Amino acid sequence: MPEPATPVTFPPAFLWGAATSAYQIEGAVREDGRTPSIWDTFSHTPGKTAGGENGDIANDHYHLYRDDVALMAELGLTAYRFSVSWSRVQPTGRGPAVQRGLDFYRRLVDELLSHNIKPALTLYHWDLPQELEDAGGWPERDTALRFAEYAQIVGEALGDRVEQWITLNEPWCSAFLGYGSGVHAPGRTDPEASLRAAHHLNLAHGLGTSALRTAMPARNSIAVSLNSSVVRPRSQDPADLVAVRRIDDLANGIFHGPMLHGAYPETLLADTSSVTDWSYVLDGDLALINQPLDALGLNYYTPTLVGAAETATDGPRADGHGASDHSPWPGVDDVMFHQTPGERTEMGWTIDPTGLHELIMRYTTEAPGLPLYVTENGAAYDDKPDPDGRVHDPERIAYLHGHLSAVRRAITDGADVRGYYLWSLMDNFEWAYGYDKRFGAVYVDYATQARTPKSSALWYGEAARTGALPSVNTTE
Repeated sequence: MPEPATPVTFPPAFLWGAATSAYQIEGAVREDGRTPSIWDTFSHTPGKTAGGENGDIANDHYHLYRDDVALMAELGLTAYRFSVSWSRVQPTGRGPAVQRGLDFYRRLVDELLSHNIKPALTLYHWDLPQELEDAGGWPERDTALRFAEYAQIVGEALGDRVEQWITLNEPWCSAFLGYGSGVHAPGRTDPEASLRAAHHLNLAHGLGTSALRTAMPARNSIAVSLNSSVVRPRSQDPADLVAVRRIDDLANGIFHGPMLHGAYPETLLADTSSVTDWSYVLDGDLALINQPLDALGLNYYTPTLVGAAETATDGPRADGHGASDHSPWPGVDDVMFHQTPGERTEMGWTIDPTGLHELIMRYTTEAPGLPLYVTENGAAYDDKPDPDGRVHDPERIAYLHGHLSAVRRAITDGADVRGYYLWSLMDNFEWAYGYDKRFGAVYVDYATQARTPKSSALWYGEAARTGALPSVNTTE
């Protein structure tokens, strides 16, 4: 991509953030009353994660959070998106809060505010208390009701200091990777359960949003973060276009349909009728889900290329979401995923900033007037310190420059994008991939917990301080 003739500048109030999640960085899994989540159980099950690795210690952020916040401030970040560990606050997923757990988040928020960093709190980033999974998990309606109680607890505790709230992170992954393909916790492989889970995650979002509104000042913003797919056809053949529509329904419409428009796509209901009868969608559910939002978070990494399957055995497997004999796409075995062309990250994901622009513009139309945030975007590379201890990652700088330029183009084209959260602040436990994939702008030596800002962190920090994208050649 050629250098622009003039600097790529952003609006003065644009938020320059980074994001993390509780299980990926906190550690301290048995301290101050915390009990196991589904990710504790999953990662301690042999064969589920690379090298049998787990989040028991991770980045030890629970003890090192002050150092981490100081590092954010030193880099010049203006916002930080983190998640709350449900089982740290409410160990069984029911009943009163454990104040020691809430106190950690109170301390973290106060530390952020003391450094003029705006906290953005995600209530659920995949770590369901194990006791709720034992009772049936997300396929059961009761889990959505429990989530509303949890949202009320956290809203009452932190709503006076945290203005930006996100109910769920990537409910698609929770439903379809957790209960469909089984590559994420809890590791179940039941197509009907994955659709039931999707509905109850939607319901949890709606009930949680209502609970937050009763618990917090009206000024606070409530959003959800969706990993909506940019689904493209292999060709313009009508069968390939139908394949796009079917995957789009299951990747996107199943969540933004009820959340934004109060209805599931009729085509989705028809396509999945052989898998489920949708009888768990009760009268009034769609109205409960369709709560007014203050913003929408979009997570983007790579586009998806699909076409009609050429044979009956071609069904959807190689879709970039981890190896499994089970599909995360219930009801669409006649769709085939194809490898998108272009340069790839360590995850094998194609680098394509045009997809981020396309996604933003789609939701500018899908949800007119609703402010947007890019709540996750980033890349994994095989980062290593040089002999002097510095970590140079020019590939990530180029990635960030391309995707932030796409965000700026979308703003120019009329999108109301208020901020960008780099995934991730620092290297961390990358779910089933263990510690092998490094998404961080900050390098973490897991043996010593030493943090070293990579050259991309310095580049991104300069962008945050100046509101303009530095040259892609900047490494110091």
